[in-house]
Amino acid sequence: MSENLIIKGDSKKELYENLLPQIKSLVEGETDMIANMANVSACLKDTFNFWWVGFYRVIANELVLGPFQGPLACTRIRKGKGVCGTAWQEARTVIVPDVDEFPGHIACSSLTKSEIVVPVFKNDEIVAVLDIDSEKLATFDETDRENLEQLVAYLF
Repeated sequence: MSENLIIKGDSKKELYENLLPQIKSLVEGETDMIANMANVSACLKDTFNFWWVGFYRVIANELVLGPFQGPLACTRIRKGKGVCGTAWQEARTVIVPDVDEFPGHIACSSLTKSEIVVPVFKNDEIVAVLDIDSEKLATFDETDRENLEQLVAYLF
């Protein structure tokens, strides 16, 4: 794949349809997980202009900040804490339309208004989570969930 994304589309669905094959091609031959997480973060940020896009890796029973695009972030998150820790604990994608209404939300940035967190599985075990924040309310929906779950499956 070239170093440039070719993204066309007027709808979120069309953008994902364009982006996913390019990400699959990008990560297919690369075995370094950090490199893949970095490129995926950049591709999602460039395509959708989300406020924050990044990964937290499971290390020693904590989520530890990995590659990301956006402003300064929380470094460590315990299981069950915040949206990321909840997605990890429940082993499912969590969509939060308004982070102020999520019990125990961890406010790494006061500008974040909505969030989606997608677990990354390897051999049926969660090894990371993909965390995406928006500065707008109710940014994320089932289209995001379906496509982001497909995208993280490309990582392993």
